[in-house]
Amino acid sequence: MSLRTELFDYDLPERLIAQTPAARRDASRMLVVDRRAHTIAHHVFGDLPQFLGPGDALFRNNVAVFPARLLAHRPTGGMVECFLLRPAATADEWWCLLRPGRRLPPGATFGRASEFTATVMARDDDGAARVAFVTARNEPVLALAHRLGQVPLPPYIHHRHTEGERRLDRERYQTVYADRERSFAVAAPTAGLHFTPGLLERLAAMGVRCADLTLHVGLGTFRPITAATIEQHPMHHEIYSLPPETHRRLLHGPGVGRRIAVGTTSVRAIEDALERHPEPWSPPVPLVADTAIFIHPPRTFRGVDALITNFHQPRSTLLCLVAAFLSPGTTDGIAWIKQIYAEAIAREYRFLSYGDAMLIL
Repeated sequence: MSLRTELFDYDLPERLIAQTPAARRDASRMLVVDRRAHTIAHHVFGDLPQFLGPGDALFRNNVAVFPARLLAHRPTGGMVECFLLRPAATADEWWCLLRPGRRLPPGATFGRASEFTATVMARDDDGAARVAFVTARNEPVLALAHRLGQVPLPPYIHHRHTEGERRLDRERYQTVYADRERSFAVAAPTAGLHFTPGLLERLAAMGVRCADLTLHVGLGTFRPITAATIEQHPMHHEIYSLPPETHRRLLHGPGVGRRIAVGTTSVRAIEDALERHPEPWSPPVPLVADTAIFIHPPRTFRGVDALITNFHQPRSTLLCLVAAFLSPGTTDGIAWIKQIYAEAIAREYRFLSYGDAMLIL
């Protein structure tokens, strides 16, 4: 069955694309979808404990966003924007997006006085460049980024001009449970942005557990589907790590109730991992894998019973995933998600990364 991409299109008013986060993380609005009753209700995210109970488990992506945007200059003085994507084969090489890319072919150099020089070594078919860095302080590239880089915001959020705006992004475009020591991503797992330490404490007191995984979110998450059918879309790759204890909870061990995925990135890691390992594995070491899983109707789900997510862009793979989850095993979710989004637009919910949430039960 081929599904036309236009089925996943809708008109998103630009005024509803959130440019800043809510005043409080858990003050975001939350549209609650009950799949069995086929109803929707309107709440705030702080009401989440009303819908969860003892034994439920939140499966969350603890990846941290790092300041991946480096500004530099070519030897001629021209400006360069270097967007760090992921490490390459050696410690001093990274795959990057470069602007202006056409003026930086293999062999070209750029840098920042007294800080670093960089040489373009190669390019891949998607336009990414493999760049070798030499840092003045002999520091790792990741440390250089943390010192000099800027937080990479999604393309639909306007660039910040003041230090106060950039400071807000550094704080709020990051989950409160992000593992900043062992993970990095160029985009936040935005469904998790609504949680506060206090809300997590309330849930823990109720007997709701948290299970972490790490999926290194890449820029491909923002890539729209441009093919005529969704099956023709070249899905992006992302690396994830799933601890053995998280895998055990996904297999419905003792005392585990509903498995609630926090965000589409968590769903991708969970479903890929359970396809690879539907049974417990040994020895108990983390599963590390590279996934290009594309979840769309009429898919069924192995490891997710409920989903917390944001409102997504038209013609996006994320919208396809949510449509599949609304009605697993059928294509009925395509029409339903359009009805839900029409209601959200009519009530002026805030959309995309800094926007409001949806809970699907």
